[in-house]
Amino acid sequence: MRNVAALAGVGIKTVSRVINGEPNVSAATIAKVTAAADSLNYLPDLHAGNLRRSDRKTQTLGLLVGSVANPFSGAVHRAVEDVAAQRNVAVFASSLDDDPNRERGIVSAFLRRRVDGLILTTVAKNQGYLQPEQEHGTPFVFVDREPVGVEADAVVSDNAAGATRATCHLIEHGHRRIAYLGDRLEIQTARERRRGFLEALGAAGIATNGIPMIDGLSTEDSATVAVAALLQGEDPPTAIFSSQNLITIGALHALKALGLHRSIALIGFDDIPLGDMLDPGVTVIAQDANAIGTLAADLVFARLDGDDTPERTYVVPTSLIIRGSGELTPHD
Repeated sequence: MRNVAALAGVGIKTVSRVINGEPNVSAATIAKVTAAADSLNYLPDLHAGNLRRSDRKTQTLGLLVGSVANPFSGAVHRAVEDVAAQRNVAVFASSLDDDPNRERGIVSAFLRRRVDGLILTTVAKNQGYLQPEQEHGTPFVFVDREPVGVEADAVVSDNAAGATRATCHLIEHGHRRIAYLGDRLEIQTARERRRGFLEALGAAGIATNGIPMIDGLSTEDSATVAVAALLQGEDPPTAIFSSQNLITIGALHALKALGLHRSIALIGFDDIPLGDMLDPGVTVIAQDANAIGTLAADLVFARLDGDDTPERTYVVPTSLIIRGSGELTPHD
């Protein structure tokens, strides 16, 4: 910093003010200091800054997402980074891969780096292990799934309501034998979407004991195999509700391979890449990943800024996007 100050012809305190984005520095001075820093390849030592700052903030957040392979997680990540960038805060991100054995280790790694706050997608049965850290003042916001064992803000989709809407849409188009493709039941969102599906059938007076229901799917390949077997078995369904986007992609592979993509109706929960480019386009219940990530980041920064209002769960609405696959009727 002294070298930058000497080259720019200003004091060390002025360099510090420019580097930290403090107000009341002239544009000409900022330009001189920035040019000097660039010519010397100077980058501020954030760890040294942390030692000097009275608030001991590290200007970092920890973000744990379900799986980097899932477009939904990527969209949440981008939204969080967009909010954090406005505050010059770096985001450390990691993927849970929906493995409860990974969850605690990743969270511990974030905390060892003294992140200022955490935005978490979790899968373990209980997050009570976070209580001591919360008592020390570290804020947490949960996304996609609500926490168990600790009181904290959460931002989730209306999973059960969205699944109900998808199922009712298929029923309205004449379907009575609708197959359900679900993720692993230890995942909270999978249970909620399954509940919404069954409630819609019950409300329509459709017996559920003979409805094909396949749980435990989590990859495209597993869904492809399951759907192919289902459609080639006795009394195949006339429609499919897929409760997760990777499962939807697997179902599409099976339908296409069997030549049934224009005769078996399909609605997926969560959008898929290029879903509107297929023939027919894929009807989906779309989550607003950008709204979820943005709200989660806003909440964690609000807590860091001193918001002490009671923790609550925020529910972000889903939307039905009609593209054609969910509007096929049984006789098609």
